Amino acid sequence: MNRAAWSSLAASRILLRLLVRAFAPEGPLIFGLDDTIERRWGARIAARGIYRDPVRSSRSHFVKVSGLRWLCMMLLVPIPWAARVWALPFLTTLCPSQRCHDSQGRRHKKLTDWARQMVQQVRRWLPGRQIVIVADSAFAALDFLGATRRHACVITHLRLDAALYAPAPERCAGQRGRTRLKGERLPALSQVLANPATAWTALTMPFWYGEHDRAVEVASGTAVWYHSGMVPIVLRWVLIRDPLKQFETQALLCTAPEATPAFILDCFVQRWQVEVTFEEARAHLGVETQRQWSDKAIARTTPCLFGLYSLVTLAAQDLFSTGQLYRRCAAWYPKPQATFSDTIAYVRRELWSHAYFSTSHNEADMMKIPRPLVDRFIDTLCYAA
Repeated sequence: MNRAAWSSLAASRILLRLLVRAFAPEGPLIFGLDDTIERRWGARIAARGIYRDPVRSSRSHFVKVSGLRWLCMMLLVPIPWAARVWALPFLTTLCPSQRCHDSQGRRHKKLTDWARQMVQQVRRWLPGRQIVIVADSAFAALDFLGATRRHACVITHLRLDAALYAPAPERCAGQRGRTRLKGERLPALSQVLANPATAWTALTMPFWYGEHDRAVEVASGTAVWYHSGMVPIVLRWVLIRDPLKQFETQALLCTAPEATPAFILDCFVQRWQVEVTFEEARAHLGVETQRQWSDKAIARTTPCLFGLYSLVTLAAQDLFSTGQLYRRCAAWYPKPQATFSDTIAYVRRELWSHAYFSTSHNEADMMKIPRPLVDRFIDTLCYAA
């Protein structure tokens, strides 16, 4: 793969158009944006760095890991045969460490810089479509929000102590000095949370991190988020409180002030599917098992593996247009809906059946091995591959 002449960016564009045509032909397009660490060791891997391990670390325990940081953009769409939203990768870029850029004498690009370029690239690929980006708190940065506010609506976490202001008053005739960028300082969200006069609205979320019909309470408003030297961002903030006291109160921001709190929450809860895709790509597609040392091979193989997740889903969509998909169940594990392991197993069976599992049509009843046993063997092989 390090010698092949092909454009991975052009392949990403083709894959995105296929995904949009198959799963989201109309309406707003919701994209998940997140980074993941591919655990790799080796002195010859130039882009390798030392990062915080998001799996083994906690608030009080910091664990470092050596590897490559990848930033992935995924299309969040409901899958008919799975009855839930899947995150389908189509654009993945390598974010080298600062040590790599220093050794090469290049300016280090932060994670938000790569994310800004990816959002602008998707906007060029999809002119005229409404784009919504959901991300974690790492992308709650004023420089990133200011650069992408004209291209997409961004939804992410917001600190409870963020400096929020009222809109700037209109400039009066004959006023001297520069035009004001912000108005008076508003109470912090932590103060809004503690204020007993805050109006809370009850909402029922149909899907809430594995739960159905979850009741939450929200408070919302608009404000200007500003920091000295940065572009002021007009946003809508949403405070989420659990009436059952099972999770801590958290705040979200949306760069589209006209968006409703229900729409913001519905988009943001889909972000967890990005983590599910990362885990399933490691379990079924061989991510973190590569052994390349070439820079070009490293930069191409992992994006291809993540893109394979979307290609399998597209193949399954063509095979199961009726929405029916065989799912492998066990007595101790009821599975009401199909998973990605069921999807990739059936796609393998369809691809392999013509080349390896075909039998003679003239003597179909003359088999030394019973047909149910052969089907069981093929099923086990497709799941175990």
